[in-house]
Amino acid sequence: MAKSSSTILNFIGGEWQESGAAESLEVNNPATAKTVGYVPLSTSSEVDLAVQKAAQAFEDWKQVPPTERIQYLFRLKDLLEEHFEDLACTITIENGKTLNEARGEMRRAIENVEVACGIPTMMQGGILEDIAPGIDEYMLRQPLGVCAIISPFNFPGMIPFWFMPYALACGNTVIVKPSERTPLTMQKVFHLLEEAGYEEGVVNLVNGGPDTVNAILDHPEVRAVSFVGSTPVARHIYSRAAKNGKRVQAQGGAKNPILILPDADVEMTTKIVTDSVFGNAGQRCLAASLVVTVGEEAKGSIIPALVESAHNRTVGYGLEEGIEMGPVITPQSKERITGLIQRGVDEGANLLLDGREASVDGYQEGNFLRPTILENLALDGEVVRTEIFGPVMGLVHVKDIDEAIDFVNSGTYGNMACLFTSSGAAARKFRNQAEAGNIGINIGVAAPMAFFPFSGWKESFFGTLHGQSNHAVEFYTQTKVVVERWPKEWSRVF
Repeated sequence: MAKSSSTILNFIGGEWQESGAAESLEVNNPATAKTVGYVPLSTSSEVDLAVQKAAQAFEDWKQVPPTERIQYLFRLKDLLEEHFEDLACTITIENGKTLNEARGEMRRAIENVEVACGIPTMMQGGILEDIAPGIDEYMLRQPLGVCAIISPFNFPGMIPFWFMPYALACGNTVIVKPSERTPLTMQKVFHLLEEAGYEEGVVNLVNGGPDTVNAILDHPEVRAVSFVGSTPVARHIYSRAAKNGKRVQAQGGAKNPILILPDADVEMTTKIVTDSVFGNAGQRCLAASLVVTVGEEAKGSIIPALVESAHNRTVGYGLEEGIEMGPVITPQSKERITGLIQRGVDEGANLLLDGREASVDGYQEGNFLRPTILENLALDGEVVRTEIFGPVMGLVHVKDIDEAIDFVNSGTYGNMACLFTSSGAAARKFRNQAEAGNIGINIGVAAPMAFFPFSGWKESFFGTLHGQSNHAVEFYTQTKVVVERWPKEWSRVF
């Protein structure tokens, strides 16, 4: 693509730079199909420049006291609040989610900035005097160096903030590689980072695709990599970065089940489950993918309510009033999702609601689907195991809670599992036995607040320490243990 005034820029060493890449990609509004920018596929030499600038900046930045480092975050928080609506609108334009969903995303981003402002306490080490006569031992936390963040398209504003505030507050320098599908939000965020006063090279932005990512993974001066995306890519990120001696936290895909017991409140459950499945057009790692009704009574009461609620969901352009669900990200995503719906039918599922032939007045070129519900998915089929990442609800029926928990635990993913019930005993059993990192009880999207880590088990996460909170602080610091003796005869007597 030819360069234009809408070409996305890199931010390296405190300067906005037009990439010298030979290739760039169109960035399209998923609802209108109109081009809103051109993102460069930055080269390995541009990655190297960003890393070198970040490495140089690290030598001074790590010496800045934590109490001073968080002053930049306080200023950034104020700037994010000031530009809140503009950032939310930008997310809707490039991602397609509704404006209210985009506002919720930015609110979670700001919450992480707030939590990272507590780094003078969170980063503290420990000390024990007299581990032996006259000998003290203590542990320090020190920053790693250059840290890279590779973020996905579905939360272009929030997910970089699972990592970036903590990395910076701990004294590291940062390189962010946003999704090439949604690079506009980070363009605006980096203008705010610049305005917050960060010194040259402390924060850097490099746009690009898979080759850009591999250049980051292979660079010897990148010490840590944080990633969120699909499981196949997370596995690649984890293995390649770890092979090169880096710390890695790689959040993968999901197939999140929601169990509904006969004693669940039908009205509340219907609303929450519908929002979980179809919010953000199903394009989130905590979207409920499988709804498991437990017993015939639950099956009979909840399914008609779910079908009606899904059918009544208003689909359209997310910047317009009253819209409850926007488009999926690309035409290719739409084609893949419709193909998986058909695969479910071919495997024997009943199509209770078919959203494949969606059309929105005024936006006929948009990547729209309507809510779809597949009942009685084949338990040994492809669709029950595959992350669809679209507005598709799969319905599965089991006879009791033990069978339901066995079904949850049989999956390869372990991002989230939720239970709807009025029984405390059932809830306690579920939270204890369900093999997932984020558990919801009468909650449809069990997204941890910023002061808890965003967990994930099995093939939903590769690594040890997750994003957010104390896990992020541990990930972005290395411990140093000092054993110290000062014999009295070496000391001056005053």
